[in-house]
Amino acid sequence: MTRMPTLFVSHGGPNVVVDPSDARDFLMRLANDVPKPQAIVLVSAHFEAAGPAVVHDPAPEMIYDFSGFAPELYQMLYPAPGHPELAGRVMGLLRSGGYRPERVDKRGYDHGAWNPLILAFPQADIPVVQVSVDPDRDAKWHHGVGRALAPLRDDGVLILGSGHITHNLREIIGRMGGAPGTPDFPSRVSAFTDWFHTTLTGGNPQKVLDWRNDAPFVSDNHPTDEHLMPIFAALGAAGDDTHAERLHASTQFDGAFAWDAYRFGTPTSD
Repeated sequence: MTRMPTLFVSHGGPNVVVDPSDARDFLMRLANDVPKPQAIVLVSAHFEAAGPAVVHDPAPEMIYDFSGFAPELYQMLYPAPGHPELAGRVMGLLRSGGYRPERVDKRGYDHGAWNPLILAFPQADIPVVQVSVDPDRDAKWHHGVGRALAPLRDDGVLILGSGHITHNLREIIGRMGGAPGTPDFPSRVSAFTDWFHTTLTGGNPQKVLDWRNDAPFVSDNHPTDEHLMPIFAALGAAGDDTHAERLHASTQFDGAFAWDAYRFGTPTSD
């Protein structure tokens, strides 16, 4: 069986599912960038827990964890099954990696999960196991979570981190409401995303683990860390396959909100 790459995507608000954008177009093509998975292990920035938590729900329902959006978004359904057996294996790998995972028996798909899945895999025929982020843990910790799960790639499991490469909601909501925004904010966004791109593709992607010390404009782009943690899990799950490829880069709100997505592992040309 072909070893799967790992992915990180910026998932946006739930409106990305219905509103035209470059990011929506990319997510709708995402399945073309990987072999069809046997299952997906998804790390969402909207699933927070103290330590890694793993969902064993065989039939996850929907979580509409947002407000103020179009009514049709509260009717969205993504009926992909869970995979309790795979969830048990995930728990075992995490224990072997030195973690103490928590079993979660019932939890639906938050929009960090169903946003990209409903666009990339609309048939909803691929089982999904959800794994949490810990907002009180750093990049190295989440990288280790991913690294513990790396063996799953040899069994056709896609490890998908769903967060956002930038995530300053105060700035974005202000601009959505018609406020002019911080004048030089888009340049702070591009400096941050350029640093990530250069660092990830420069031959030693683990250097991004020191992002809080080395990246420019950290607090402007991530007032809190949780939306960036899935990228470190995806990178860790790539194991020793250090190739990183930026699959997508677009922005909204005059450059104030970035949508970068990455693939880790074997190059697409292989």
